[in-house]
Formats: sequence, C-alpha cells, structure tokens
Amino acid sequence: MGLYKEGNLFSESENNDLQDEAEEQQLRSEAEAKYDLDGLFERLAQSAFRSRFRLKPKDIEYIRSKGSGTIRRHAADFVRRRLAPAEIPNDGKQTPMRGHPVFLAQHATGCCCRGCFEKWHHVPRGRQLTEAEQQYAVDVIMEWIDRQRELHCTRE
Repeated sequence: MGLYKEGNLFSESENNDLQDEAEEQQLRSEAEAKYDLDGLFERLAQSAFRSRFRLKPKDIEYIRSKGSGTIRRHAADFVRRRLAPAEIPNDGKQTPMRGHPVFLAQHATGCCCRGCFEKWHHVPRGRQLTEAEQQYAVDVIMEWIDRQRELHCTRE
C-alpha cells in the first residue's frame, strides 16, 4: 500500500548521465562513419607542438563528472563563439592553453583558431563556418578527448 514508490529506477541525474552517454556514443559512431580521422591524427602526431598536449587526471575527472554530452555541448559552444565567425579580432590568441579540456583538445587538433583550422583541416578563413564544418570541428575535438580518455584507462 504505499511502501513502494512508483517511478524511475535511476535518480534524475543518473538518468541524464545515461542519456548523455548513449547520445555521445551515437554521435561518436556517426562521426566515425562520416570522417576518417586516423590520417588527421597521424599528421597531428608528427607536430611537436600539437603532440605535446595531454589530458591530465583532473581533466579526465572533470569530463567524467560532467558527462560526455555536456563536454560536447561545451565544445560546440566554444567552436560557435571562438572558431566559427568569419572575422575573429584576436584570431590566433582566442583559445586559452588551459582551463578546460576542450581548450587543450582544440590546440591538439588544430581547431583553436582559423589559421590552424585552415592549415590542418583545409577550411579557408574569411567566411563563417557552416553548421557542418562546426559539427566536424566538434567531432574532431571529441574524438581527441575520447582517445585521451582511452590512454588514461590503459595507464591505470
């Protein structure tokens, strides 16, 4: 009679985390189907500057605590505001080198400024990035983060 409460087996935050993870897995699978990023990551690994970026344990913990879906939303917001505009007044200096795992990923993948984006991804400067180009940048950033997370898992 009123001993058991009907409802979800998971708390609201656990449910959101599971939904975020499932959504992220679907997006990652779609990104892998759309792009072959192995060649890009091989080229980036040849760059002394790009290859020095690594996620630290505190970054991995931050990602785990927020969930991949939230990190993807942060990446999309940073790309939209800092990379997508046709003209960026401080291009080349707009992405910090620390403070958020996405910032590290942007530098590691050449998605930090329009000059680097043009060099590494062959997308010309001087025009607004399309939605597809913005999505591509987010997918590249998230793939780098996922690869870094996998490296951390194998080290532990």
